[in-house]
Amino acid sequence: MKKKLIVGNWKMNGSLAANASLVQALRAGMAEGTACGVALAVPAPYLAQIQSLCAGSRIDLAAQDVSQHEAGAFTGEVSAAMLRDFGVRYVLVGHSERRQFHGESDATVAAKAQRALAAGITPIVCVGETLAEREAGQTEAVVRRQLAAVIHANGRCISEVVVAYEPVWAIGTGKTASPAQAQEVHAALRSQLAAATAHAEAMLLLYGGSMNAANAAQLLAEQDIDGGLVGGASLKASDFLSIIAAAQSKASRS
Repeated sequence: MKKKLIVGNWKMNGSLAANASLVQALRAGMAEGTACGVALAVPAPYLAQIQSLCAGSRIDLAAQDVSQHEAGAFTGEVSAAMLRDFGVRYVLVGHSERRQFHGESDATVAAKAQRALAAGITPIVCVGETLAEREAGQTEAVVRRQLAAVIHANGRCISEVVVAYEPVWAIGTGKTASPAQAQEVHAALRSQLAAATAHAEAMLLLYGGSMNAANAAQLLAEQDIDGGLVGGASLKASDFLSIIAAAQSKASRS
């Protein structure tokens, strides 16, 4: 049975007090013997705090970005080795906001995934299309191009990554791809991965476009949607716990 994975992406939100309150509520609300993985992708200044707050729990630590460089004169960058020092298990690479606002190319994303894997950290590779690309019928071509760069750079190690499909037009807009739309893209990504590795069926594919407490169960019921990359809803304990519960329910029935 494949275990679902729910990752909360806090983006540039949080404070010492708010973080402590949120994690305490999550720890208290998570059911015993949870059937899905849970991780929190937090801003870099809070990695040490969240590492401490989650110690001994079933919540894994994730980072929101990693440098494509190993070390050196790269002011403001955070290396994979530094993340490993804080017990980081996952790191987001290629999030649409990084691609859009920081000009990250497919090659840069592939290099970041490579650095993470070399440090023993699982990269969550984000792919997705804009509204204009979807309306032009280019969705599959765009996500395949983005994933192809990571496959090419990482070879046989590609089976060790997690892939997150995040339609850009559905991030922070309140819009969500329908379960059928999301499944169609996830199936295409699974097919692409199957051409690169014999372990494609065991790989986790997450949906990351405004997943919330109301739509999580429907999305997670689709065959190739193995979890969620959750934005705004991960900042509210009750909403995030509802999504985790939906994932646990789907995992227990698989």
